[in-house]
Amino acid sequence: MVAAILWNLFTWWWGLPSSSSHTLVGGLVGAAIVSSGVGSVIISGVAKIVAFIVIAPVLGMVMSFIISAIVIQLSKNSTPSKIDKHFRTFQLFSSAALSLGHGGNDAQKSMGIIWIALIVTGHTTKSEPIALWIILSCQTAIALGTLFGGWRIVKTMGQKITKLKPFEGFCAETAGALTLFGATHFGIPVSTTHTVTGAIMGAGARKGVSAVKWGVTTKIFWAWILTIPVSALIGALTYLLIHWLS
Repeated sequence: MVAAILWNLFTWWWGLPSSSSHTLVGGLVGAAIVSSGVGSVIISGVAKIVAFIVIAPVLGMVMSFIISAIVIQLSKNSTPSKIDKHFRTFQLFSSAALSLGHGGNDAQKSMGIIWIALIVTGHTTKSEPIALWIILSCQTAIALGTLFGGWRIVKTMGQKITKLKPFEGFCAETAGALTLFGATHFGIPVSTTHTVTGAIMGAGARKGVSAVKWGVTTKIFWAWILTIPVSALIGALTYLLIHWLS
């Protein structure tokens, strides 16, 4: 948890949309390795998560590109002002769907970390259901974080990757929501950040390769690559520090 919080704060300050999901994974893996050895890590589970660092944004990008093309085809006889007016309303529904997908996938990871802590300390067992207070606290925290959260990240996503019109925002949000729903259905922990970034790039790429600011996306990609190993290192060092102090 310390590793996830620190890395999220660093990337928030830099305005880079990194993955909270992967910081949790990295921190947990790092702490587990120094505590119980490499054998304590289920490699197949980690490999699936790492694979979706690439798969999730690519799926979001492809789906967003396709949805954008369909929307343009359906709206070709409408005026730009009418399209903007309608899709500003449609975005309320697409953003709500994306928020639902976000909570449905991301909040589960926080609940999993709390559940692990309760099992390790003997307060519950693997056979018992997750307590309602855990579910409600994670739902509340993710909602409040979204409400009061980092406008630095919002600025990067909304302005620095590509310029989005309302209909493009609708397409990106819809593509992101569909990807998250699918991942959640199959129990795959993916990054909402990665998925939405890919979806935004897909909406922008429909206008041409030059419409996407690839310099910004390169920095984002590096943040994605570094998230798990850096978080694992912080998690390991935090465990060693606490173990030494105790």
